Amino acid sequence: MKLIAPVKSVLITCLTAFFVIPLNAQQPKIVKVKLDQPIAKVQPNMWGVFFEDINFGADGGIYAELIKNRSFEFAKPLMGWSIYRNKPREGEVLVVNRKEANETNPRYLQIKKLTDDFELINEGFKGIGVKKGMRYDFSTMYRQLQPGVKMVLILKDENRKIIGQGNFIPESTGSEWKKQSVSFVATETNPKAKFGIIFQGKGSIDLDMISLFPGDTWKNRKQGLRADMVQLLADMKPGFIRFPGGCIVEGTDLANRYQWKNTIGPIEERKLLINRWNTEFAHRPAPDYYQTFGLGFFEYFQLAEDIGSDALPILNCGMACQFNTGEVVALDELQPYVQDALDLIEFANGDLSTTWGKKRAELGHPKPFNLKMMGVGNENWGPQYLERLAIFTKAIKAKYPDFKLINSSGTDPEGDRFNLLNTSLRENKADFIDEHYYRPADWFLKNAGRYDSYPRNDTKIFVGEYAVHADKNVIGSNRNNWESALASASLMTGLERNADVVQMASYAPLFAHIDGWQWAPDMIWVDNLNSYGTPDYYVQKLFSTNKGTDVVSITLDDQNIIGQDGLFASSVIDKTKKELIIKIANNTKESQSIIFDLEGKTKLKTKGTIEELASEQLSQLNSFENPLAVSPKAAAISIKDKKLSTSLKPYSFNVIKIPFISYAKP
Repeated sequence: MKLIAPVKSVLITCLTAFFVIPLNAQQPKIVKVKLDQPIAKVQPNMWGVFFEDINFGADGGIYAELIKNRSFEFAKPLMGWSIYRNKPREGEVLVVNRKEANETNPRYLQIKKLTDDFELINEGFKGIGVKKGMRYDFSTMYRQLQPGVKMVLILKDENRKIIGQGNFIPESTGSEWKKQSVSFVATETNPKAKFGIIFQGKGSIDLDMISLFPGDTWKNRKQGLRADMVQLLADMKPGFIRFPGGCIVEGTDLANRYQWKNTIGPIEERKLLINRWNTEFAHRPAPDYYQTFGLGFFEYFQLAEDIGSDALPILNCGMACQFNTGEVVALDELQPYVQDALDLIEFANGDLSTTWGKKRAELGHPKPFNLKMMGVGNENWGPQYLERLAIFTKAIKAKYPDFKLINSSGTDPEGDRFNLLNTSLRENKADFIDEHYYRPADWFLKNAGRYDSYPRNDTKIFVGEYAVHADKNVIGSNRNNWESALASASLMTGLERNADVVQMASYAPLFAHIDGWQWAPDMIWVDNLNSYGTPDYYVQKLFSTNKGTDVVSITLDDQNIIGQDGLFASSVIDKTKKELIIKIANNTKESQSIIFDLEGKTKLKTKGTIEELASEQLSQLNSFENPLAVSPKAAAISIKDKKLSTSLKPYSFNVIKIPFISYAKP
């Protein structure tokens, strides 16, 4: 058949295109995984979380108390409270100080009700989150010197509409303090409600520890933790929880430092302390930020146990924050600080014949918490730190030789301070050196191979705080974008590949209240009713829930994958779950074709899964309105002849899981 010219031309063009396109298409990269040659053990607790009471993370956050300044111990005793009445009555409401009789909780509210009804109102922490149909548990310490006062408890919205109501009638009369509770149910949902007490009748009553908790606390514990926030942690399956900080440990000065013994026992006997983040940032002042220690050391240990994590407490080493005052305790007066550390180990692990083991049992936990490790100091540096650390180490190791100690390497991952500490701590055979880095995304990408050349000896690395810090002009929750999370994931492949050196790691900080943050980025954001995980949360969760048991080699052109063509990768096997797990990040704006060549005698199944985090917009965020914008999407994959062909999406992090039938031991 003879073709007319135009048709012939079109056919030639099509045929040319048909043959040219494959020649110009991207050639797949061959990534080799050596299944049968483990190169490092992965510690069961490798991926953990770091909690600090910053950004209203405890009071106003995970600690579910809804009343702010419940014991009137703030610097301004009625901060958070207001009185609503028709005519002022002098002397009808007084804040009384009984410091000589009760040093830990000196103030209380004295009500002498003589005339018209009036209302005492608490604003809560940036409002009070109220849920329709939820039970609310009110309690207070009181002494009724002259009976006759009735208290009407109300929750109300911004327009003063009542959305929950109960009655409190004191049952006891006399000079002794009593505790009494009552519950009521909310009729509407409101994120910014207030709580009020309407005083009726006539009489005289003293009040302290005015408290309100939702009925849905974690494990339904009275005066417990906020369930949705704990659940987000539990879902991560973290290997450890580092607490209580952070700079909270140091304090602005030594008087403001965290002292664990002040945070256990009856709630009303725990001495409140101003939160050091109260005035730290001029652009985000928080004059109403205090630590009530309702979330104290016993609750931290209990939380870690609840979610299957190791506890990792950090204690003050006799040094206040070096950025604030740099105050240090004299070396010949350091013994009480050292004794606090020894007593904490006994509190956690001692049997009932010991002083502090008995105390733990009295608090409701006869069984030891099995504490294995502790940090001495937080982000401290200089020869003054090394002097104090040596005293702590000698005392603790003398009594508990197998107990592991975390040592600070200061605030930065390089420079003179870091070099002094890193050299000295290694010479002294430190158990762990705690490295912190808050850096831009490109620093994370450039440092994915940081630990490839670290010494393989008895001193291990704990990456105790890290997060990608975006442009300083980006603030608040907007800093937790996909670019930051992807860069973190890329670096974390380097941590995992070097699991024989880096044995633990935790992102920081953990929680932030959307209306009360001081520092960003943060892994989880909350308001008074809701919480969501950022892209960083899902990166951390994917690593923590897929940590494996042994590192195996993964290479491109026989090199560790630390940025070639924007790729970063690590690989582990899980001998318990019988899986090969590959983690690989694509930091480019183009898809990348990969063929995984799975070498070894290990018998693999032919089907697996891939979980993918991806967004072509590096600025993509999760939010209350769209909490799953960047979240794992799972799909099935097929393996043929020990090869897996796949295409990595632009700007993606991928976790590939391939079950094996039997593992070939080397």
